[in-house]
Amino acid sequence: MESSQPLLSLLILQALFISLSSTQAASTNLFQEYIGAEFKNVRFSDVPINPNVDFHFILSFAIDYTTSSSPSPTNGNFNIFWDSDNLSPFQVSSIKSDHPNVKVALSLGGDSVGDKCAYFKPSSVDSWVQNAVSSLTKIIKKYNLDGIDIDYEHFSADSDTFTECIGQLLTTLKKNGIISFASIAPFDDHQVQSHYMALWRKYSHLIDYVNFQFYAYDKGTNVSQFMRYFKTQTSNYKGGKVLVSFISDGSGGLSPDHGFFTACSRLKSQQELNGIFVWSADDSKANGFRYEKQSQALLASTH
Repeated sequence: MESSQPLLSLLILQALFISLSSTQAASTNLFQEYIGAEFKNVRFSDVPINPNVDFHFILSFAIDYTTSSSPSPTNGNFNIFWDSDNLSPFQVSSIKSDHPNVKVALSLGGDSVGDKCAYFKPSSVDSWVQNAVSSLTKIIKKYNLDGIDIDYEHFSADSDTFTECIGQLLTTLKKNGIISFASIAPFDDHQVQSHYMALWRKYSHLIDYVNFQFYAYDKGTNVSQFMRYFKTQTSNYKGGKVLVSFISDGSGGLSPDHGFFTACSRLKSQQELNGIFVWSADDSKANGFRYEKQSQALLASTH
């Protein structure tokens, strides 16, 4: 009878390979940066880009409101509200050409239009989806964009309506090959979470990243609190890639100067760091993007 030792050794090696592959897959080097909402003349080329990370710029914002002096909802007809003078289609093409690791997305909604809240306010699911698909497809093609982020923060519709509008929008844009990735950007507010978690329950298979706004927690958050918040939100968005985040003006959450990178290192050692995103390049310009450099270096490191 032949020895089974070679077969046993082969099975052990295969198990090790699968284990290593799974571990490597659990670690990502995704870095995302929101840009353009505050009209501070920031350009893509101002932001340092580490070639060893996957870098996503997220244009902020496209909003289904009129651009007039008295903004009003348009039922899914989106207009550009970011700094399009400095962040133009030509600038998108240039940064993607200069940096093969860069993709560019747009974010929908945001907090406000001028000095008023930007509400999610569809007339009906069917009409909103039809208008949104049409208007966003034009913008995405014009700017040669890769993805879409959902950042509505105020609602004049229930969670079921939000779920169907956004879910059907993502379904159509992905099916038509208009976008290659999608993210959502909730934060810890009852109404916000009720809408996004309802969307997650039905359409999580279309959502690649959860850009959770950890900076919406209280200023002065410490590392232990942050780790608990992260655990809670990974449970809320079970199976999702929940990204950690900071706000570069230091106005909320766990700041980069007081433990954010300690928390990131801890998550990375536990194979739970899915990526980092920053709000926002507009504010970071004032300090020379030093936290962006630090974030990307951490993501790119092999330990």
